[in-house]
Amino acid sequence: MVLTIIFDMSNLRRYDPYGKPSFITNVTYNRQPILIENIDLFWQAVENTKTKRPFELIAWAILPEHFHLLIVPGDMPISKIMHDFKLSFSAYYRKRHGLVAGRIWQLRFWDHIIRDEKDFNRHLDYIHYNPTKHVIMKRPYDYSHTSIHKYREYYRPDWGVNEKIDFEGEFGE
Repeated sequence: MVLTIIFDMSNLRRYDPYGKPSFITNVTYNRQPILIENIDLFWQAVENTKTKRPFELIAWAILPEHFHLLIVPGDMPISKIMHDFKLSFSAYYRKRHGLVAGRIWQLRFWDHIIRDEKDFNRHLDYIHYNPTKHVIMKRPYDYSHTSIHKYREYYRPDWGVNEKIDFEGEFGE
């Protein structure tokens, strides 16, 4: 495993263990609910970023004003992936809405390097339960902007419906 320390202008330190799964949360500026109404731009920005900075997308939940991803970044620092994604989405969004400038994203993003199988499963569950947690949908399976449908063999059809699930830890919201 190769660890690299990344320094940005704010002296925020990120450790990038290339090839290891990482959980990411990002929030729109002032929590503007723009992501779902521009979901095509979101996926266009993901694909654009993947061509420049390859990564594997394992899981996702896109909500109106924030998103969670579980990715494997390959040999690219997460900060570069996120930088390119945010720039790409912002450019597409501004063009669509006739904007010349203006913030689209809150500064920075939250990341967490997955430590083991238990940590991986906890973050995967958190991602898939997130639309229910935020009362967007009563059933996690009813929400279309999540990867839960990709994991049907791991989740019961009634998972997250009859009981509130509490998660220990920080998830960057």
